[in-house]
Amino acid sequence: MSRLISLGLLLAGVLYPFAVYFGMAHFAPWQFALLLGGLWLARALTGERRPGGLWMAVVALVFCGLLAVFNSPALLRWYPVLISGFMLCLFGLSLRLGPPIIERLARLREPVLPDIAIVYTRQVTKVWCLFFLLNGLVAASLTLWAPLSWWTLYNGLIAYGLMGLLFAIEWLIRQQVRGRA
Repeated sequence: MSRLISLGLLLAGVLYPFAVYFGMAHFAPWQFALLLGGLWLARALTGERRPGGLWMAVVALVFCGLLAVFNSPALLRWYPVLISGFMLCLFGLSLRLGPPIIERLARLREPVLPDIAIVYTRQVTKVWCLFFLLNGLVAASLTLWAPLSWWTLYNGLIAYGLMGLLFAIEWLIRQQVRGRA
């Protein structure tokens, strides 16, 4: 059940900008809050305990509560900023508390990493922190000053394209690093 809820949250996050863009004519912000809040509450109640899972759910539920109370279309646009903030916190805290998230992911495939790989995964985690910081700043800027169409284009398409580009660049660099190891 928790995997289904996680999948629902993932899909809600990916489709959220388009749902806001096309759905605002048909649904009130409190209805978005109800759906999104329901998913976050279900995750908090049924999900396995992951680092940051509970505090993220609480913050997301507070956001959904504010969205429901104020019923503000402008508030709807802050969700991608919140998600970028979550990711920045998760990646950043993993650098501080260790091991870095990218190292954890690398160890799923290769449990014993050479020293150069450990240093490399730490650097990649820093790059992702920078990405999430910049992504959140762009999303916030678009929320404050851009038309909804620009906000939707960036948060629903361009941001994911940039993530994919970062993944591809990192994969190419990793192949070179592995060749030298």
